Amino acid sequence: MTEIVSATCHCGAVALRVTLSDGIRTARRCDCSFCRRRGAPAVTAPMGGIELLRGADALTLYQWGTKTAEHHFCSVCGIYMYHRRRSNPNEFGVNLYAIDGVLPADVEPVPWNDGINHPSDAPGPDEAG
Repeated sequence: MTEIVSATCHCGAVALRVTLSDGIRTARRCDCSFCRRRGAPAVTAPMGGIELLRGADALTLYQWGTKTAEHHFCSVCGIYMYHRRRSNPNEFGVNLYAIDGVLPADVEPVPWNDGINHPSDAPGPDEAG
């Protein structure tokens, strides 16, 4: 069941309209080196499911490693807004707590994904042992 929600950063410079793939039921945390430091759980939006309403000039991009994932933050207040996923580049993860009206106490505990052992990081057959 798709659901359309609004999301904003802390200072209000960035505002999104997001079509979620299955509401907030897709909420997950990741334990990769980046996500565990960021701390915000993400919900799923399909490619084309994010409409930037305000703040294109305020968004900043962070990438590392394979550069597949594209993490977008408000350059004014620093809030993580969304990212293009490395696990599925045809999906976005959206900061669950940037969605208007979502309270952490209403959705915790949020399940964890194993981002430490991501398939993209496994050695290839020529690199093994």
